[in-house]
Amino acid sequence: MAATQEALYRGLELDLSWSEAQLPERERTKHVHRLHPYLGKFIPQLVEALLDRYVPPGGRVLDPFAGSGTTLVQALESGCDATGLDIAAFNALLMRVKTGAFELDGLRRELLGAHEAAGAFDAPARYPPAASAYVRDWYGPAAAVELLEFRRRSEASLHRDVLRVVLARAARSARRTTHFDLDFPRTPQLSEYWCHKHRRTCRPVDSARRFLLRYTLDTLDRIETFAAVRQPGRTANVVHGDARTLALEGPYDGVITSPPYPGLIDYHEQHRYAYELLGLEQQRECELGRPTRGVSRSALEEYVDGVAAVLRKAAEASRPSAPVCVVVNDRRELYPTVLRRAGLRLVERHERHVNRRTGRRAGEYFESVLVAVADGTSRRSD
Repeated sequence: MAATQEALYRGLELDLSWSEAQLPERERTKHVHRLHPYLGKFIPQLVEALLDRYVPPGGRVLDPFAGSGTTLVQALESGCDATGLDIAAFNALLMRVKTGAFELDGLRRELLGAHEAAGAFDAPARYPPAASAYVRDWYGPAAAVELLEFRRRSEASLHRDVLRVVLARAARSARRTTHFDLDFPRTPQLSEYWCHKHRRTCRPVDSARRFLLRYTLDTLDRIETFAAVRQPGRTANVVHGDARTLALEGPYDGVITSPPYPGLIDYHEQHRYAYELLGLEQQRECELGRPTRGVSRSALEEYVDGVAAVLRKAAEASRPSAPVCVVVNDRRELYPTVLRRAGLRLVERHERHVNRRTGRRAGEYFESVLVAVADGTSRRSD
């Protein structure tokens, strides 16, 4: 017999758990949080709550596994400064755009100009010479021409990074894939198919124009909306690289982060279209928990050591007794060892129910919020 709602929520931190009615999708993806789809991100309201509990007003917060930048964005909205690191180049690009302090009149002119140019461009129905093998496989001829022309026009833009995110978002939607499998399509879809999302027969997309038009305007709206609520004078520093080896400039008043899970999401493959179209540097072999390593004993040991090294560096860059908040579903019970190797002592643990997640996943899902502090001891072996 399934657990009742009362039993399900008994022992959970209800202030960190929200129902669909309490927190609809439009609130979970407010302003720049939906500039581009991203699997595995935590909701901004959770970060808001953790900032309020654990970081002093006007403090500095660090996220060494920054992903799509949720911690950084909410720090700016909550009146804190923030630094975020990530090994994936696309993540760093997305964070820069989400947290950038733009001159809005100039941004509006450029995005509206890009919108007008995309609408007026007449794409020939043949692949351009510049189309790579990946582009020819995953996009129809018209879509390929439209995306590459948008890329060409954006290169000279003052807001090049913003237009690159628009391009990546449109490229994600314009791929030759089924509507219900946009996250990790395995092979190009070349013929019509029964669509589980729309409950009818659909055909693969053959043009990127409508996505470019839609997302130029949506991006402008979301950046302007965020500009109106972010606190003045607060800044976010985005660092692209491996948090195990980079210097973490401090001191920080708190750490709020959600490390990748072992063997679950390939954060480079998730955005393969962006890497292909934008020529971004790939460091997937350095990515902790990458699925290609699997979940063997040696892979999990590598994961534990890697996360522990990052958290140790984060704690060393923080003020004494600064909280290190780690959001994780630790079904393999790895984090007692992670914290011990990082020289951290667990002081609080909150359990929360995750009502909605990105992607088509079923079943109940729970997360822990582990709050730890430096214990002052040296690293111990197990």
